[in-house]
Amino acid sequence: MASSNDIKVFITGRDSRCHTCNEDLGRHAWITLDGGRALCLSCADLDHLVFLPSGDAALTRRARKQSRLSAVVLKWSRARNRYERQGLLVEDEALTQAEEACDADAATRAARRAQAAERRAELDQAYIARFAARIRALYPHCPDGRETVIAEHACRKFSGRIGRSGAAKSFDPDAVRLAVVAHIRHAETPYDDLLLSGYDRHDARAHVREAVDQVLSAWGVSRGL
Repeated sequence: MASSNDIKVFITGRDSRCHTCNEDLGRHAWITLDGGRALCLSCADLDHLVFLPSGDAALTRRARKQSRLSAVVLKWSRARNRYERQGLLVEDEALTQAEEACDADAATRAARRAQAAERRAELDQAYIARFAARIRALYPHCPDGRETVIAEHACRKFSGRIGRSGAAKSFDPDAVRLAVVAHIRHAETPYDDLLLSGYDRHDARAHVREAVDQVLSAWGVSRGL
């Protein structure tokens, strides 16, 4: 959030008054503390600084480096019961210099992000291909192309699906089998229809267990659910 050496400016959540000038600052005032006493930014000699909101890490890093004086702006979060960083107060010239530097290499940074995204996509596609190949090896008689359908569904990003587990990433047969069983249950049995008709999930699975085992056996192996 902020180090102990940072100058801290707080956005208040209640009425405040400056200890030095006695100005009524009202609610949501920007203050700093001096020995526990509230000071307005003018009395704290911080009113010449400009506000840079959080969100652009490169701009924030450069502006802070260029600014001889800076302050971290904090606001109390009731939901999280802590102060949260809102941004920085920095010198106007420092912010201008930082913005110019960021503009100068914006194209380079965008290209790097695009390259990184492409590499991640390639890695994911390679993983899906390996997962599909593992399915084909364990279930050699599954219909053509079905291994890819299963792999793409099981390995979908951020889904919490079977294919994203540690066991699946090592192509463990049990993890691969779980992905195949899940596909068979939905695609080769009336499981979904049972759920729609009011069946409990466990009862529906029990109802289609034999059908799932039959398909597993036909595709290459049968080990029960």
